[in-house]
Amino acid sequence: MSTPTSTVDTVWFTRCPVPTATGLAYRLGWLEQDFARDGIQLKTLQETGGELARHHYDHELTTLVREGGNLLAIPARAQGAPTRLVGLTWIDEFQAILVRPDSDISRPEHLRGKRLALPAFRPADLAQNRRGRSIARGMSLQGYKGALNAVGLSLDDAHLVELPPAPPREGDLGHLAGAPLGDGQPRPQDLGTGLWEGIHPLLRGEVDAVYVKGAAALEAAARLGAKIGIDLDQLPEKRFRVNNGTPRPITVHQSLIDDHFELLVRFLTQTLRAAEWAKTHLKETLEILQGETRAGSEGVAGAYRNNFHLTLAPDLSAERVALFRQQKNFQLTHGFLDRDFDFDAWIDPRPLAAAHRRLAELLPIAA
Repeated sequence: MSTPTSTVDTVWFTRCPVPTATGLAYRLGWLEQDFARDGIQLKTLQETGGELARHHYDHELTTLVREGGNLLAIPARAQGAPTRLVGLTWIDEFQAILVRPDSDISRPEHLRGKRLALPAFRPADLAQNRRGRSIARGMSLQGYKGALNAVGLSLDDAHLVELPPAPPREGDLGHLAGAPLGDGQPRPQDLGTGLWEGIHPLLRGEVDAVYVKGAAALEAAARLGAKIGIDLDQLPEKRFRVNNGTPRPITVHQSLIDDHFELLVRFLTQTLRAAEWAKTHLKETLEILQGETRAGSEGVAGAYRNNFHLTLAPDLSAERVALFRQQKNFQLTHGFLDRDFDFDAWIDPRPLAAAHRRLAELLPIAA
């Protein structure tokens, strides 16, 4: 039986700097309003920062809802974290392969025999056995794989050039939206090239192409003089665009389901409500995303296209689950997981199903 709501004083959530219905619900004030009526605070790891920010990685906060990259969520589960998967989203987030201005690389088949920048596993992640935190490596490897597979090629048909490990960053949470680093301010390199160290080797001629993702990376590429060689969002099938955020999981601690199921349903209801709101408020959504992604209006407009605002709602459809399983298998194959695990048993559809029923009751009132 669920523990009374009054035993909880704070509900936490964390998200990455990408479009999420959760982020919209937060920026619109709906999550805070919902929990405030019971005297419960709504806090985010990004805005709070400090020591608590590490929970974006370790899943140890029992009242945390995490909507973040799967290169952290899947390895954590493989290492025994007591999490459950309660939803999946799919937003094409501007995945691209950058090249130099004089390059003739413009289609996936042009990658055959080319030197592709591959960020190294970071020493701390190897030492602490947290390899999923080397997200630049995981995203780059999967990005190249998807592009090559789309034209019948494989990673064996290109030359992966491992880059030297990037220097450690204080707090090591710079890719999170607003995560404080030392002086409480995000460093400039984290807003463009910090995660994608391969941009500079590309421009120096040491590699022929580099994978990047996100609105800030798009702006950094334009600022530094690289050009988009291959727009991965335009690959014809979703299975070639699977990566760290596609699909993006919503995970929670098992105890949140066992002890505070109603709070989780309320959280997911506001997330679904925000996804419905976005369908008819594109302009306002894009404005909110400038703060969420830490990019300007041009970067946001260029990165998030193709009516993305119509499909922000999480689900557990057969298609998304199958694509997510593909990503789990990729991580197992390429050394990001300690071991395999029961993927199907990880999924709990009950909270999201209850939230859909709750939203159906609320929408007529809101109208």
